[in-house]
Amino acid sequence: MNEAAPRVITSLTNDRIKAIRALEMRKERKATGLFVAEGASILVTARDAGFVPTSLVYQAGSASGPVMRSLVGSALAGGADVLEVSEAVLGKLSSKDNPQAMLGVFRQRWAALPKTVASDDCWLALEEVRDPGNLGTIIRTVDAVGAKGIILIGNACDPYSREAVRATMGSVFAVPLVRVSREDFLAWRAGWRGDVVGTHLDAREDFRRAAYKGPVLLVMGSEGPGLSDSLTRACSRLVKIPMAGKLDSLNLAVATALTLYQIRGAALKI
Repeated sequence: MNEAAPRVITSLTNDRIKAIRALEMRKERKATGLFVAEGASILVTARDAGFVPTSLVYQAGSASGPVMRSLVGSALAGGADVLEVSEAVLGKLSSKDNPQAMLGVFRQRWAALPKTVASDDCWLALEEVRDPGNLGTIIRTVDAVGAKGIILIGNACDPYSREAVRATMGSVFAVPLVRVSREDFLAWRAGWRGDVVGTHLDAREDFRRAAYKGPVLLVMGSEGPGLSDSLTRACSRLVKIPMAGKLDSLNLAVATALTLYQIRGAALKI
């Protein structure tokens, strides 16, 4: 029996190439449940996390190094459709900024709302986050601090968009992601036995001085509007990040990182 081998594609009109290009559109990602991740380092992270690509694409002549050779080998062994393409074809598939010589197509993974949590667990809930770069950075931060996962509430941007995936630097393969309506989130929140912490401009408690009661559910509002009234009321504790300058708020990803590190640092001394 012949061993599996990459297929060589040089045509921009190849059906497989067109299908991968279509994943730039959110409706296509939603319909297929697939997404694209670019770069050998991110693909190594995906492999180490147990993700097997449905397709692996690389530029002809670029897979001579040990890392990319191993990625091609493991993808073939896992039954992936491995495509060796021309520079022109890869240029149509890769991002225009900092294009990579290899990309993979993966199946999205969505988790369910947790049914049980430990006393030192921390989850993050994001209400209608709109910026994929912010979301990707937040996913990376959640991975860094060892929080358990992210709950996306309402009409949030897609964590599997190209921009969001790139900003995660591979953490999208490590962090559980949940998507849920506001109503279902509020019903589930009713059973949370620790603190539900929201950051709010009208809060009086300094986030650095709060004595958080675990498990902690941190709830962050969307860029601009902040937390909705219904989610504000669902919080057991509202905290603020003091501002010494003229601005009254921080970028969502920065504010989330500061608060997560404070909450996790208090519990784990990180």
